[in-house]
Amino acid sequence: MATKKEKIFDKIIANSHKIDSECPAIYDLPKNTEKTGNLTKFTVGRKNEKPNITILLIGETGRGKSTLISALVNYAMGVKFEDEVWFQIVEEEQRSQKSDVVVYQIFGFEDQTLPFSLTIIDTPGYGDTRGIQHDDEVSQRLFSLFQPEGGVPDLHAVGLVMKATDHLVSDRLQYIFNSVVSLVGPENTVALITHSDGMPPREILKALEKANIECSKDEKNQIIYFMFNNQQKIQRNEENEIGLENAWRVSERGFGRFMTYLKDISPKYKELMNETLKERARLTACIQNLDERIRFTELKQRDINMIDEALKKHNEQNKTGQFTAESRKV
Repeated sequence: MATKKEKIFDKIIANSHKIDSECPAIYDLPKNTEKTGNLTKFTVGRKNEKPNITILLIGETGRGKSTLISALVNYAMGVKFEDEVWFQIVEEEQRSQKSDVVVYQIFGFEDQTLPFSLTIIDTPGYGDTRGIQHDDEVSQRLFSLFQPEGGVPDLHAVGLVMKATDHLVSDRLQYIFNSVVSLVGPENTVALITHSDGMPPREILKALEKANIECSKDEKNQIIYFMFNNQQKIQRNEENEIGLENAWRVSERGFGRFMTYLKDISPKYKELMNETLKERARLTACIQNLDERIRFTELKQRDINMIDEALKKHNEQNKTGQFTAESRKV
């Protein structure tokens, strides 16, 4: 007799597009899509009355954030290594080319692995080559999410996504992290380490400390972090199966610890996020106003300098003309 999980998977598979038939078989997870401007929302299942945990993810392109989102969804669904199946909710290639804020809402799997549903917010584009104006646009999109009509629950955690091989926090990455942490505070901010082999990420932790990135810390005053591996959907064969199973276990332990952490923390309330975003918008408007006033003052100063130069030149010409006239009289 099929188990409850097998029945759920069979139903999902029956309504899914198969991406790859090998092992694991990869399916595009069915979802409802809602797009408003630069905000995109993907919903799996139907919203229910059970508790919901909301996670905000940030990180540079190429750090495995998209795969981490799919892995988190598969963990919530109860997918195991031996199930030989993988459900993909986001395409890395497509996601890397977009600058939308994307919300993934996962309902209906609360009895599989977690006692709560999940909302995952993916925020790309902070600190990229488009400059501060683009960063302000991303902040404004976040502001829209936390409005009553935005439909996003209270924020529980911010995940700083970094690759296990990273050894430093670049100026660009530091700007990204500080931009978002400034919105929510460091108390619920943790490091999420991708492409991990299961060993403690000492170099990354040193780099975060050196860059003065404010994160949540444990009783030993150490940065709280969780490790994951990004090889879950790699096709298996006799040569790599043992290694891939070990990699899968790294992520299972990481997600288990991360979910335990999430159950024990208090959320950041919408009101706090709204007030912070409003204050940031007000300060941005003040800065823009000051910039305009500075530019106006600089233009006036340039005009004054041009007038001064013209007067000096005129006076010098007058003096020269007067001296010549007096010389003729003599």
